[in-house]
Amino acid sequence: MLNRVSTNGKNAWGLHPVVLLERFTSRLKDAHLKELLTGSSIAFVMKIAGGILGYVFTLLIARNFGAGTMGVFALSLTVLNVFSIVGRLGLDTALLRFIAEYLAKGRKDLAREVYEKSLRIIVPFSLCLTGLLFLFAPHIAKHVFHKEYLSLYFRIMSLAIFPAVLTLINSHTLRAIKKIVAFSFFQNVSTYLFASLFLVIMLVFNQGDTIPVIAYVLAIAAGAALSQLLWRKHSQMKAVPVGNEIKFKTILDVSVPMLFSSSIAFILHWVGTLMLGMFRSETEVGVFNIAIKIAMLTSFTLMAVNSIAAPKFAEFYGRNDMKGLGRIARQSTKLIFWTSFPILLVVFLFPSLVLGIFGEEFKTGVLPLYLLAGGQFVAAISGSVGFILIMTGRQMVFQNVIISVTVLNIVLNMILIPRYGIAGAAFANMASVVLKNLVCVYFIRRIFGFITIYVPLTRGRDKNG
Repeated sequence: MLNRVSTNGKNAWGLHPVVLLERFTSRLKDAHLKELLTGSSIAFVMKIAGGILGYVFTLLIARNFGAGTMGVFALSLTVLNVFSIVGRLGLDTALLRFIAEYLAKGRKDLAREVYEKSLRIIVPFSLCLTGLLFLFAPHIAKHVFHKEYLSLYFRIMSLAIFPAVLTLINSHTLRAIKKIVAFSFFQNVSTYLFASLFLVIMLVFNQGDTIPVIAYVLAIAAGAALSQLLWRKHSQMKAVPVGNEIKFKTILDVSVPMLFSSSIAFILHWVGTLMLGMFRSETEVGVFNIAIKIAMLTSFTLMAVNSIAAPKFAEFYGRNDMKGLGRIARQSTKLIFWTSFPILLVVFLFPSLVLGIFGEEFKTGVLPLYLLAGGQFVAAISGSVGFILIMTGRQMVFQNVIISVTVLNIVLNMILIPRYGIAGAAFANMASVVLKNLVCVYFIRRIFGFITIYVPLTRGRDKNG
């Protein structure tokens, strides 16, 4: 095995440190790499800040109310996510693609038009979903989760559907115009920042179990109002007449497949929580939810890099620059790996210590944490595979992969959860995440000719360099 530095001052690859430094600085002259590094750094800092606030909010719930209330909140949040995903109709991701492409072509008028028409679709639709959840909350609580007392929590959470959808739409449009700080704030920081503040204030006056849900709803409403103000400011959008160059059908033809993909991706991520809620206790749901939050630390960098890389993928594809697409994909994957590895190492070396921060009862989640973190690590070294397919018009390929993997996930959960509880749910999640990413890597290689997956300490490169 080669040492990193030999006696002649060169490293294991035969390069002098000065040469390495020169290569590094020369690469920074690549405008797209520089933009990727700058945008990813901003998004990563915001993701870390949001992650810390998220864990503060979770810690406040766990310490003040216990694993049971943590489980109730997790189930309520899952129901909200189901309805908000349907409510945005895939328009968040569709707008990211449309606006990035139109701005690259210098068509700001079309970017405005597609945004205004998207609002005309999602506003009435998401309000209808709010009414449906409020009315049918008792039936969902009784017949799906077999816990009638959850009805009150679901009804409170229903009030957050419209503001949640609006925040997501606005944040992705801000992302499309490369306002990464604003996008990252609403994507990662705003909800848990406001929720933590509201929760602390409310804890002074009340200790009721509904407080975490109420605080979360108020936080989403505050974030939605602020996102609308910032979108209007940054886009310099005024009340412009909506033209007829873009048809509603054109928007929906792109957004609906993305809705389907995002819905399936949501199921893939949350089916373990949902099925634990159906078959096991709220305490197990709470422990599993904490384990997922810790494991997802390893994907912080993946999400941070995606925030700037996704519109870059659309930009290169729009210019038919496949070589540039492959280069930015490989650069982003390397960035993801080297920044996520230290997090994974801490999780694997000190799982009990990390879980114990939330309370002694959460230490039962060590094995699930190992399994979940392993899956997230594979996702990190695979790169931005989902966004590469979506931003290059291959959303149907991604959709088919997600459907297949989700079916596998559901089957595994049905078999494993009744017998193994949270460990079974964690194994199903890990197996599905690993398979999804590796299959997407295969399709990207087959379609575009480059490999996104990154293995450190290797010198091999694909045919595109």
